[in-house]
Amino acid sequence: MSTTAIIVPCRLESTRFPRKLLHRIQGRPLVLHVAERIRAEVPELPLYFAVDDQLLAAPLADAGFRVIHTAVHHQSGTDRLAEANRTIQADRVINVQADEPLVSAAQIRLLADLIAGDADMATLCTPFTNRADFENPNQVKVVLGLDGKALYFSRSPIPYPRDHGGKGDDAWVASHPCRRHLGLYAYKASLLESFASLPPGRLETIEKLEQLRVLENGYDIVCGVTNDPTIGVDTPEDAEKYEALLA
Repeated sequence: MSTTAIIVPCRLESTRFPRKLLHRIQGRPLVLHVAERIRAEVPELPLYFAVDDQLLAAPLADAGFRVIHTAVHHQSGTDRLAEANRTIQADRVINVQADEPLVSAAQIRLLADLIAGDADMATLCTPFTNRADFENPNQVKVVLGLDGKALYFSRSPIPYPRDHGGKGDDAWVASHPCRRHLGLYAYKASLLESFASLPPGRLETIEKLEQLRVLENGYDIVCGVTNDPTIGVDTPEDAEKYEALLA
């Protein structure tokens, strides 16, 4: 039987926000907020957490979530997924990031629909609405072709508003195809294995974006558009925003 599973890769250490997945928000670590959100939104899909440290495994296992221990040395979350899926053996894998506590059922189901088609890999994006976010290097941008496939991902503002001196205002950003990439992916199992055998790409190394390894090696990434609100917790300030939203 063909199967789809959600796997959440979890790394203890984080450069911009040390041990952010253990950061406590309303008394619970961030990773548990994400775990509980996924379970509530899509209870029909099998859910696993691929962790690299017992400090992450313990709160998840205590709360009844399935945990798979993976190697510490992985250079990307996708490599960690590939290792975990050798145990799970799902035909299709949906990757929800462990720092996306507002992921929605609609987003996950859109990914499931996209990866059930011909695509080897799928992801999501959402429109930018203001210049500050569009110019923030912590918010990754994606440009799409007319067929909905990703052309490129970057930390720089793309498309670049040349006629506005590179400084498009809020109205310009909102009225043009300026899209924020969301850290949600889906893969065919065969692509996961191929990815794990590929060396880090040149563009991936420059931008520090692992999805560029896929594009650089000639694979397509189909991208769905969502308007559901989301918060990716990349910094302590992001954690404060999420906590304020809960309050």
